[in-house]
Amino acid sequence: MNTSITDATVEQYAVDGAVILPGLFADWVAPLQRGVETLMSDPSPLERSYQPTDGTARFFQDLCNWQRIDEFQDFVFNSPAAATAARLMQSDSGRFFHDHVLVKEPGTSIVTPWHQDQPYYCTDGRQSVSFWVPLDEVPKETSLRCIAGSHRWGKDHRPKRFDGSNLYENDDYEELPDIDANIDQYRVLQWALQPGDAVAFNFRCVHGAAANTGQSNRRRAFSARWVGDDAVFVDRGGKGSPPFKGLTLKTGDPLDGPEFPRVVG
Repeated sequence: MNTSITDATVEQYAVDGAVILPGLFADWVAPLQRGVETLMSDPSPLERSYQPTDGTARFFQDLCNWQRIDEFQDFVFNSPAAATAARLMQSDSGRFFHDHVLVKEPGTSIVTPWHQDQPYYCTDGRQSVSFWVPLDEVPKETSLRCIAGSHRWGKDHRPKRFDGSNLYENDDYEELPDIDANIDQYRVLQWALQPGDAVAFNFRCVHGAAANTGQSNRRRAFSARWVGDDAVFVDRGGKGSPPFKGLTLKTGDPLDGPEFPRVVG
């Protein structure tokens, strides 16, 4: 498996749950930019954009478009993503889970609150990685933030909507700690990023991002989520994000099927 990822980076990922991979996808910036523009001109039914009530710019989101956006499909099968994911996960295989486009327009006041992705997903396993790939220059103050080691806390926390309401009724997840009120108790990983860099983080890594106020540039990001050998399906009653439809898998089954192609291994 030929990647530029060192043993030290793999170890850092295992310990911190998040690493920066400078320039990993530099050759894919222009194609992904084209794909994002195509998507924004024709969003899918899963579009989940947020328009702030204060009148500032929107936060565009859309998911699961790799099968209809040529540039995204090309990225899944022909970029270094699958091999790099497998290396970071210490997995023999790299299976694609889904794509997610996030565009914070200049001036938007929308904050991405601290959260874990794992409780939203219809899969579970120790081996996972999300690549958060900026398609614009991102200053450190508006970049993705990750809490080092949070993927090893040994628990999933209550998933929330952006308005603060619970995603699942009557779930037994613990509330996420008030990180902002106790920020000095955590090691926050955050980087100034160039287009084509990647932040790789575990599905259980607690992360968030600031608003894009005071910025004159868009903050376009393409996120690609991957799982490894130990991935299994979890039935969340049709809820979650993304809300996959038509799956016949049962809880505990290997995560397999045309929706989740195994690209390496």
